[in-house]
Amino acid sequence: MSELIPQFGGTIWTLAAFVIALAVIVTVHEYGHYIVGRWSGIRAEVFSVGFGPRLFARRDRRGTVWQIAAIPLGGYVRFLGDANAASAGTGRQVDPAFRRQTLTGAPLWARFSTLLAGPVFNFILSILIFAGFAFTQGLPTQEVQLGTIAPAPPQVVNELQAGDLVRAIDGNPVTNWGDIGAVADKLPIAVQHEWRVERDGAEITVAGPDPMPPRISGVAPRSAAADAGLRAGDVVIGIDDQPISRFSQMPEMVKAAQGKALLLEVWRPGSGTAQYSLLPKEQDIPKADGGYEKRWLIGVTGGSGYFEPATRSVGLFEGLWLGIAQTRDIILSSLSGMWAMITGQIGSCNLGGAISIAESTGQAASQGAGNFLWWIAVLSAAIGFLNLLPIPVLDGGHLMFYIFEAVVGRPPSDRMLNFLTSLGMAAVLGLMIFGLTNDLFCP
Repeated sequence: MSELIPQFGGTIWTLAAFVIALAVIVTVHEYGHYIVGRWSGIRAEVFSVGFGPRLFARRDRRGTVWQIAAIPLGGYVRFLGDANAASAGTGRQVDPAFRRQTLTGAPLWARFSTLLAGPVFNFILSILIFAGFAFTQGLPTQEVQLGTIAPAPPQVVNELQAGDLVRAIDGNPVTNWGDIGAVADKLPIAVQHEWRVERDGAEITVAGPDPMPPRISGVAPRSAAADAGLRAGDVVIGIDDQPISRFSQMPEMVKAAQGKALLLEVWRPGSGTAQYSLLPKEQDIPKADGGYEKRWLIGVTGGSGYFEPATRSVGLFEGLWLGIAQTRDIILSSLSGMWAMITGQIGSCNLGGAISIAESTGQAASQGAGNFLWWIAVLSAAIGFLNLLPIPVLDGGHLMFYIFEAVVGRPPSDRMLNFLTSLGMAAVLGLMIFGLTNDLFCP
């Protein structure tokens, strides 16, 4: 029984993290519908966080009931006249005097903007979170100036100090951060190198580590590394009894294993050395020139050195632009991945379901509040994109109906709406079941 307690605790943690993330994303999405609908003259009767029996509720001065329901797996806004929480169907009878306040009776521009606002607010949430990281963490300085010096294994000699300006490594000039990787490719793999730095106004040579050591800077959710318990800051000092001192050695050794289990010797600050067994996973990875290739991965990023870059502050517009760019990249990546699955470039196992999302959310939360918040931003952008797909019952399906109305001059018939809505519901349920099946049976 005792061995089941950690697993049970992990399951509770995963569910709690998933519910919190989903509540944040859905509440923001539904608030977008609500506030733009209100601005457009459409009256909301109920704003619900969760489904099912009502746990708490209050009515505001506009007559909207704000409630928390018992099943915390979503939420909805029910507008005046809606047939159900999905704003689908022919609707309920409303006094003609209040028809303008319903979703069906409002002008086309008001209905379109109200439905579009949900996904747009998801994108705004992602942009603000990513921009917030840029504001709080800053960006690396143009010159290669070292910030915080990270802990290193005892066998690594590191005389670098915070504030050092790096000028050269083993005689190879360094003028910007991009030079670090280029210089590392020229250097022989060794435990120690000569670093030429400017310190207190004078240039000196000090002993330092490899510029791209096997130090983990990030762990991907649901990866082999995450499953094994590796963390950011860990240093891989050996794989299958072969010592390594550069991050670039790891992908080569993982590839050579061809999916066989690997035994990693890992040094962790404050804990010392331990061994971790993990099984690489084959994944479809985008190529720089387009298309995809299959590669064996363990799910870690790194090569950032035993230091953090000195940073500069980020201005308002620069930070917002960085947030927009990051959100755009997630949307384009989602679109590219979906098209690749449809055209058979990658396997259908790349489509995960609720279980994989919950596991990824739990692992992100276990790596700290920052990682959890970043993951919420990623999920929010992805959910915003998915809601724009032209599938009835999703926001994108409703928007397609409105576009049809704008072009033809009349909405689709009630019979056609009901048929397409049923078809869309079947498609969504089918995708959910397909994703769940992948979660259970795909490697």
